[in-house]
Amino acid sequence: MQVSEVEWSKTEEEIAKQAFEKAYQREIEAVIQEVQQRSSIMTQADEMWQLHDFLSARRHEIDGKYEYRYSVLIFVFARLIKEGWLHLDELQGLEKDKLTKVAVMTRM
Repeated sequence: MQVSEVEWSKTEEEIAKQAFEKAYQREIEAVIQEVQQRSSIMTQADEMWQLHDFLSARRHEIDGKYEYRYSVLIFVFARLIKEGWLHLDELQGLEKDKLTKVAVMTRM
């Protein structure tokens, strides 16, 4: 079965949604912390524009990364684990085959 053809039970959908939201919230909180830190030491106009550019780039990256479609969730979860926003154990309850695919992809 192709990864894009994987079927998700209702329980798995709930687990996946919670894990997805948790990772998203962690990354957003990290961005907020960085913005607060940068803005607290800002003294020049060009630093303000650099912060704007940083936020624009991060928004583009985050919007592209957090795609909640079941056909790509295995890939999304693998990426989030590789980047440290999610932990494999937070996906416990998913079918063993899905967990194995995610784990293997984190090593690629």
